[in-house]
Amino acid sequence: MNSTWSWRPLRAVLATCLVVAGAQAFAAIPVQTWTQPSGAKVYLVESPAIPMLDVQIDFDAGSRRDPPDKAGLAGVAAMMSSKGITAARTPGAGPYDAALDENQLGEAWADLGAGFGASAGSDRMSFSLRSLNYPDLLPKAVQLASRQLADPAFPDAIWQRERQRLAGNLREALTKPATVAARAFATSVYGGHPYGFQTTEESIARIGVEDMRDVYRRTIEPCRAKVSIVGAVTRAQADALVTTLLSRLPGAATGQCEPLAPVAEVPALAAPLVREIPFASAQAHVLIGQPGYKRSDPDYFALLVGNYTLGGGGFVSRLTQEVREKRGLSYSVYSYFSPGLHAGAFTIGLQTRPDQTAQAVQVSRDVLARFVAEGPTAAELQAAKDNLIGGFPLLIDSNRKLLDNLANIAWNNLPLDYLDTWTRQVDKVTAADIKAAFARKLQPDRMVTVTVGAVAQRQQ
Repeated sequence: MNSTWSWRPLRAVLATCLVVAGAQAFAAIPVQTWTQPSGAKVYLVESPAIPMLDVQIDFDAGSRRDPPDKAGLAGVAAMMSSKGITAARTPGAGPYDAALDENQLGEAWADLGAGFGASAGSDRMSFSLRSLNYPDLLPKAVQLASRQLADPAFPDAIWQRERQRLAGNLREALTKPATVAARAFATSVYGGHPYGFQTTEESIARIGVEDMRDVYRRTIEPCRAKVSIVGAVTRAQADALVTTLLSRLPGAATGQCEPLAPVAEVPALAAPLVREIPFASAQAHVLIGQPGYKRSDPDYFALLVGNYTLGGGGFVSRLTQEVREKRGLSYSVYSYFSPGLHAGAFTIGLQTRPDQTAQAVQVSRDVLARFVAEGPTAAELQAAKDNLIGGFPLLIDSNRKLLDNLANIAWNNLPLDYLDTWTRQVDKVTAADIKAAFARKLQPDRMVTVTVGAVAQRQQ
């Protein structure tokens, strides 16, 4: 096998992406969408300047659907989908109808100079295909992706190996204070909601290959698919491509799915919660926050712009000015929202010397409380808008970034002109909008505060 040749044209093509996308960033981005007979919803941005295709297929199969005692199942199922494929259920004359083990599957993708993989987040399981749009390559890549999507082998012997590797990785991660803090913060903020489930050695030990197959049977169906495509294809070509990609999945001919069970919303915090976790570390790790908001919330842009001033704008943010610049309590301090299908967390994070932990926490809380009460100044608001609007082209300056944004539109049912109007939405946010939105979403007196490292140091 000689796969080196196949990556050279891809690298050459990628070198032109920034030039082409730089011009594209300032032009309208027309999004086409339609629903296939299978029920799959397709979103397409034609990008003919580069002979490349990027595809993302999203399913409602993220970790929010993990059983409580098998946290990590969605991520494991996504990972194991690349460890080999079974023989095609309806064998024909296709080049990829035979069973392939993980090495053979990897070699097949290398020979094509293409890639196909899966990942799982809190809300969705995503499958991504990238290939050059050459007539001697793309049809083969689509056929192989179709097989891997529909017929993962989930070999038990490989799972036993990967289970041991994952358990070792978990043990290693738990030696790091940042990991300990993040896990304690998530379980505290989400109050038993699946967003707060933590993968453990025990939960991994309970997961078997039949659990992975069950995830596929319940959730990976064409009628649940949202397919986002960016590349040098027409609508007709994209439609045929998606039909092939999903054709081997059960239910492709019916276009119907049974509704999935609803997932409860994240409960609001009833009272503040402080967790001080002893840990022998040179720095204390601090996380402060609470449940935030859903991605569908109409306050999205007000919170985006406001958070830039609060803690998302780096050195120009209030948290950085008060915690780092004026008092030297931390090298870095930040804040962010992580909205999803449910209320993702609002988070303030920093590291500090253990003996300064109480002061750093208090200053951060004071900055937050003042911002929620008063909102940004006129100068802060203008600076936030200028930076966000000025940086917008960098959010769509490659096919991959454009695909991420298109998939965001598809998954969250955003308007098709979302990217065309993004800068206008940012520009029309007022200081009053921000103050009202933050007051609706955040309660500074009812937050989780997690510190890892400070207690152990104080006791020494």
